[in-house]
Amino acid sequence: MATSPPFPTRPPSPGDGGLRHPHWWQRRWVRYGAPSTLLALSGLVILALVRRQTGTDGFLVGLGLAVLPVPWLIAAFRWLDRVEPGPWRNLVFSFAWGACAAALIAIVANSFATEWIATSTADPASADTLGATVIAPVVEESAKAAAVLLVFLFRRRDFTGIVDGVVIAGTTATGFAFTENILYLGTAFGTDQLTGDRGIASVTAATFFVRIVMSPFAHPLFTVLTGIGFGIAALSAERRPVRRVLLPVCGLLLAMGMHAFWNGSATFGQYGFFAVYGGFMVPVFGLVTWLAVWTRQRELRTVRAELPAYVLAGWLGPGEPFALGSMRARRMARDYARHHHGRPAAREVARYEGYATSLAFLRRRGRAGRAGPDFAVRERELLAELWRRRHVARPALEYASRAAAPAPVYRPAVPYGYPAVTYSASNPYRT
Repeated sequence: MATSPPFPTRPPSPGDGGLRHPHWWQRRWVRYGAPSTLLALSGLVILALVRRQTGTDGFLVGLGLAVLPVPWLIAAFRWLDRVEPGPWRNLVFSFAWGACAAALIAIVANSFATEWIATSTADPASADTLGATVIAPVVEESAKAAAVLLVFLFRRRDFTGIVDGVVIAGTTATGFAFTENILYLGTAFGTDQLTGDRGIASVTAATFFVRIVMSPFAHPLFTVLTGIGFGIAALSAERRPVRRVLLPVCGLLLAMGMHAFWNGSATFGQYGFFAVYGGFMVPVFGLVTWLAVWTRQRELRTVRAELPAYVLAGWLGPGEPFALGSMRARRMARDYARHHHGRPAAREVARYEGYATSLAFLRRRGRAGRAGPDFAVRERELLAELWRRRHVARPALEYASRAAAPAPVYRPAVPYGYPAVTYSASNPYRT
C-alpha cells in the first residue's frame, strides 16, 4: 500500500493552509490596534500618576537613572534568544505591558489594598508591611504574568519552550522594574530636595545603589519563574491539559513566594536584606542563569540532530545542520554574506537561520507527538521560506560549516621508543 512521503516534494504556495475567512478577532487591525490602544492609554495614565507623585524634576531624574540597566537586561535576554529569535513585536509588547499596564495595575491595586488594610486595622505600619510582603507580590506577579499568558495564547508559534518563556517574562519584568524605579528614584530625589541631602549620603544615592547596582535583576528573576512554568507547559503534549495549566500556576506561585521573601527581607533584622541577597537571591540567580544557558545549548543540539533528515530529502545542503547548530558558524555565515553581497544578504541569512531552527523544533515536537494538527501546514510554510532564500544562504552556510569545523588531528606512526607527537593546524608542535 502506498504511503505519503515524509517531506513535501515541492515548495508550497503561500496560500497553502491559509485562513480564507478569519474571525473578527483574528483580523490584523484587531490583533494590533486593540492592544496598542490599551497600552498607550495605560502609559498616559501611569505617566500622569508617577509625575504627580514625584514632581517634574523627580520624574526626570528618576527616568534618567532608571533607564541605565534596561539596555543591558534587554541585550541579555536577546542574546539568550539568538538560537531561534522571536519577533521584536513580542518583546516590544512585553516591555510595554510591564512598563504601562502591569505598573498601572500594581500602583492602583497596591494603594487601594494598603489603604483598606490601614483603615480596617488602624495600624498604618502593619498595613505597609503586609502590603509589601503579601499584597504586592500577588498583584505585581499576576499583572506581569498576564503578558506571558497573552503571548502564550495568541503567539503560540513563537512560544515553543523554556527559553521563550524566560525571554518574554524577563522582558515584561524589565519594563515593570523600569517604571517602578522611576517612581522610587523620583520620590527619593524629592525627599533629598526637602532635607537638603547631597552626594553619597542622600536617599537618591542609596536607592540607586540598592535598586540599580545591586538588584537590577530582581523583578526579572521573579517573573522568569513564571516564564519557566509556561515554557515547560509549551513542551507538554496538548493531550495533557491539566499539566499545561498547573505548570504555569506553579511557576507563578514560586514567583510570588520569592518576591514576598525578598520584600520581607527588610523585616529580618539589621542585616536581613544582605543575608537574603547573598544567601538566596544570588544563588537562585546563578541557578536560573545556568538553566537558561543549558537550555540554549540544548536547542543547538536539537538543531544538529533534527535537520539532517531534511538534507536527505534535498531541502538543505550537507553542511547546513552543523553550521546551524553552532552560533559561531551562524555568525560566520552572516559575515560571509555581508562581505560578498551586502547587508540585505546578511539579513536574509539571519532569517534563513531562524526559519531552519523553527523547522528543527517543529520536527522534534512532531516526533514527540506534540506538534498539533497544523504540523504539515507549518512545515510547508517553513520550507517555503527556506527555499526562497537558499541561493543566498546556502553558499554562506556551506562556507561557515567548512571554516568552523574542527581541524583534523594527525598522529603519524613513529618508531618504537620515540615519543608520539600530535600535529594540528593551530599548533603543529604541540605534544
